[in-house]
Amino acid sequence: METVPVIDLKKGVVVHAVGGQRSRYRPIRSVLAGSARPAEVARAFADTGAFQTIYVADLDAIAGHRPDWKSLREIAESGLQIWLDAGIADRERLDELAWGSRHGVELAAVIIGLESLGSVRLLSTALEQWGASRCIFSLDLRDGRSLARCIPWRDRPPESIADEAFALGVRRMILLDLATVGTSHGPQSLPLADRLRADHPALELIGGGGVRHINDLKALAAAGFSATLVATALHNGAIAPSDVSQPGNGDADRF
Repeated sequence: METVPVIDLKKGVVVHAVGGQRSRYRPIRSVLAGSARPAEVARAFADTGAFQTIYVADLDAIAGHRPDWKSLREIAESGLQIWLDAGIADRERLDELAWGSRHGVELAAVIIGLESLGSVRLLSTALEQWGASRCIFSLDLRDGRSLARCIPWRDRPPESIADEAFALGVRRMILLDLATVGTSHGPQSLPLADRLRADHPALELIGGGGVRHINDLKALAAAGFSATLVATALHNGAIAPSDVSQPGNGDADRF
């Protein structure tokens, strides 16, 4: 299982995300980096040699502003492959990200977040434009309940939304409960993952939120997750880069 470090980007700095309460996020303090500058944090992750991908949540873009291309370029210069959540709410934002190379940012994948998605049709459009391998659907929850913005999916149970997304062509899905982000409460998505794995064996699951230590990574790997997003536990030293390894290196005992 791949461990993917996370950068939550707000007003040009990396912030500590806690419980999805974005107005209260403050710049991180990290054992890996000397400041909260995106370039320094991304380089610190890259220099460990433990990671090949980085997940970037551009929180200002998710709130409706333009993507922070300057910070994204700095992150891209680290050499890590970027999975970017920039709040795809409409076709305009989707097209803007498709031309990210004009801003010096090549994206390995775009995140289609349930909390931002303006319509179910837009998910189909993203899949057509980016392909199933570069389009990652994020099943955004809070305390187990859907955060769907688009009307057809409001008040629908997460399992039902996941089923329909899979039917539309989604093959990579993040299970993310925002209430657990940055809280070190442990991953809460294992029961949902069991159900989705049973119904959709071809669905690649990515975990996120609440990871505390290496045992949580082991539990997620045992549950069939292909990757897990981690931020707080890396910054506070609970998980060291030496605890994880890049996929495909043949070391089955490390995550």
